[in-house]
Amino acid sequence: MPGSQQPPSTIDRPLEGFTVGVTAARRAEELITLLRRRGAEVVHAPALRIMPLADDSELLATTRELLRRPPDVVVATTAVGFRGWIQAARDWGLDESLLTILGRSRLLARGPKVRGAIRAAGLTEEWSPASESMAEVRQLLLSEERPGRRVAVQLHGTPLPEFTEALRAAGQEVIPVPVYRWMPLADLRPVDRLLDRVLTDRVDAVTFTSAPAVSALLGRAEETGRTAPLLEALRHRLAVASVGPVTAEPLLRHQVPTFWPERFRLGPLVQSLCHELPPRARRLTVAGHRMEIRGHLVVLDGEPRPVPPAGMALLRALAHRPGWVVSRAELLRALPGGGTDEHAVETAMARLRAGLGTPGLVRTVVKRGYRLAHDPSADRAGTASG
Repeated sequence: MPGSQQPPSTIDRPLEGFTVGVTAARRAEELITLLRRRGAEVVHAPALRIMPLADDSELLATTRELLRRPPDVVVATTAVGFRGWIQAARDWGLDESLLTILGRSRLLARGPKVRGAIRAAGLTEEWSPASESMAEVRQLLLSEERPGRRVAVQLHGTPLPEFTEALRAAGQEVIPVPVYRWMPLADLRPVDRLLDRVLTDRVDAVTFTSAPAVSALLGRAEETGRTAPLLEALRHRLAVASVGPVTAEPLLRHQVPTFWPERFRLGPLVQSLCHELPPRARRLTVAGHRMEIRGHLVVLDGEPRPVPPAGMALLRALAHRPGWVVSRAELLRALPGGGTDEHAVETAMARLRAGLGTPGLVRTVVKRGYRLAHDPSADRAGTASG
């Protein structure tokens, strides 16, 4: 639970102590580097793999069809997808022909990055929406009322049913260009490990950079009978970050609160996490000390204290009801993977106390359990002075 009683501790890196799940396949290393640079621990579990473009027979067939019957309009949606399409055509020996028909068509670019890719290919776009929204592109094409027009839409791993079906309903012929199709994973163990960590509260945030990755993670949860607990965690415990609204659509359909940056890029995505996660830290005054619980890190009086995972699980359970007695049976259920007897609680508690290094923070209540030596009046005083 987030707490707002005390101001946050001074920590150089804003994501220090937090664990972030990364589901990206493409550009994953870039995202992971950005997160680690800001202090995050990263769990990488690509939910899908990308089919190599040169091996994609469907893209080749679509490209040949467009060369045979050129489109009137081409909508380019992503820079990497547009560049990949041109490169795949080069591998097939079709790049000059493709560039010729693209140059003769009316080119629309969804945003500035794909606009740059178009110009780098020696082409010129006719129009690009300031909002970077496919809805605005759709509105423009529908407002022109041109039944029978052929519109090629360069996809990037994500179908655009609202866009394509609206144009078809208006009598326009839509040719999806399936650039970067997503394929199932051969090894599902990383995804299963991420699901395990999400369901045992060992992840603070999950990031998504494509809608198919969202669907793949939800699909794996369904296959393993974990849909309900996964949605419970995503809705109520984790910070769920998307690179943009298109990626977020499957999450929003499942009522998962999702945030994304104003600019749909990896850098702004990481910055949005830097703003979102630190306020979620639990801040309490315990036995006269200022305690901040940041994911898997405890900061005591401004100093990070190493606490092992089992100890952190107990501390989070105690901090959920600060000052109240929490039974050994309840603490046993809070341990990662559960436990077989209450001796596991005593062992984890000893390690928690050793990690905190300050006596009196966690009190033993004989025959009942344990409690944090919480001082709510000091919390209120800290709030007033802050």
